[in-house]
Amino acid sequence: MTTLQQPATAERRPARPPGRGNRRSWTGWGFIGPFVAVFALVFLAPIVYSIYLSLFRDQLIGGNTFVGADNYTQALQDEQFWASLGRVSLFLAVQVPIMLGIALLIALALDSGRLYGRDFFRIAIFLPYAVPAVVATLMWGFMYGTRFGLVGDINEAFGVTLPDPLSTDLVLASIGNIVTWEFVGYNMLIFYAALRVIPHSLYEAAEIDGAGQIRVITAIKLPAIRGALVIATIFSIIGSFQLFNEPSILRPLARNAITTDYTPNFYTYSLSFNGQQHNYSAAVAIIMGLITMVIAYVVQLRGMRKGA
Repeated sequence: MTTLQQPATAERRPARPPGRGNRRSWTGWGFIGPFVAVFALVFLAPIVYSIYLSLFRDQLIGGNTFVGADNYTQALQDEQFWASLGRVSLFLAVQVPIMLGIALLIALALDSGRLYGRDFFRIAIFLPYAVPAVVATLMWGFMYGTRFGLVGDINEAFGVTLPDPLSTDLVLASIGNIVTWEFVGYNMLIFYAALRVIPHSLYEAAEIDGAGQIRVITAIKLPAIRGALVIATIFSIIGSFQLFNEPSILRPLARNAITTDYTPNFYTYSLSFNGQQHNYSAAVAIIMGLITMVIAYVVQLRGMRKGA
């Protein structure tokens, strides 16, 4: 006689205590909450406040009055603003490729393994980046001097007349030289770090195929560090549009060449602190922020696009 066995029943899971899911969902916010608070305080709040300021204007009658987009309209018609924007655009188009090209060549030389004293050169080239921008600009500014600096000493020692680096025609190139000296080492380190993580199997395969050094660079190294090149380019674009320290520090040495509207950031600073036009300067700053963001985004899309 057989006995019927009862079918096994699925084991029931204990019911989740009420409110446990809510506690889990709030745990993550507890970790990122301090960062969100600081981020909102030091990043979002100033932007929101700047936008708020840009919508008002101090008037003789009525005081601080809401004017909507009038400040933006005025900025788009401001010849001084467009002249300063054109100046930094020229600076970007010339200085950034030269700086990144030098940094890339140095990084490739260091990565080649054929450079004697590689560690020394790597530190020596990076060292100018550790020098504060104010110190670097003052140092180069006094070397540029035709009456008291290196240029003046050379003129006196050899009886020649070198062009004045702080003249109206050359001061932008002189600023570009300072910025290049400061940031070549920084960009070199970005490229060098990207080169060091390339798999050695690719080099071995290239050696088996008989590829030369130029072919290895163009077919392996440059495509592998494409992301680093894009990042360095974006940083350099943002830095060019934010150019402020160098012209503001050099201005006492070259007042005829560097005006208060020499760069957009310098112009914004002068409007706010010297002209007391806080609302209008906020509008100019917002426009510059949008222009910088759009250009950097376009460069990122173009640089990261496959097959570009």
